[in-house]
Amino acid sequence: MTRPALVPSIASARLQGLPPLTAPHTRVLVLGSFPSVKSLQQQQYYAHPQNHFWRIVQALWPQAPWPEGPDYERRCACLLALGVGLWDVYATCEREGSLDSAILHAQLNDFPSLLQHSPHLRAIAHNGGESFRHAPAVEKSLAPAVGAGRITLHRLPSTSPANAAWTFEQKLTAWRVVLTP
Repeated sequence: MTRPALVPSIASARLQGLPPLTAPHTRVLVLGSFPSVKSLQQQQYYAHPQNHFWRIVQALWPQAPWPEGPDYERRCACLLALGVGLWDVYATCEREGSLDSAILHAQLNDFPSLLQHSPHLRAIAHNGGESFRHAPAVEKSLAPAVGAGRITLHRLPSTSPANAAWTFEQKLTAWRVVLTP
């Protein structure tokens, strides 16, 4: 019996993440791992329609002037007005598909530069386990602020549709603890 020939794998293309969505008055940074394929295609954070992120923040702040429908720019403006920013742990990586488990050769974002743009940052909310896995590296890069107790780090359940073990209501409850004053 002959064995099939091994086909060399083709390396994934290097993917570039999205720029940070922050403002000088950002108090809480939601830190994901890396944008999904859909988010990269649309150049929008949490663009997958089954991702619970936008539903969660709208449920937490129902009085905010959220746009009717999927107006991404207005959603972002509303989120920033609430003092919440968005970014990812990884600046670049190789990955096929959208699963965190498929991420290869990732490069971390430049977190110290974040403090220059958002000097009022008080908390980092890691959106899921892959993001939180790098909490020690994020903490080290922000050591003066974290060590002084100025910035706290939190692990939250992923809002991704891949996190089917948590219901929307469970995710909302966990997120409420960190995101609402």
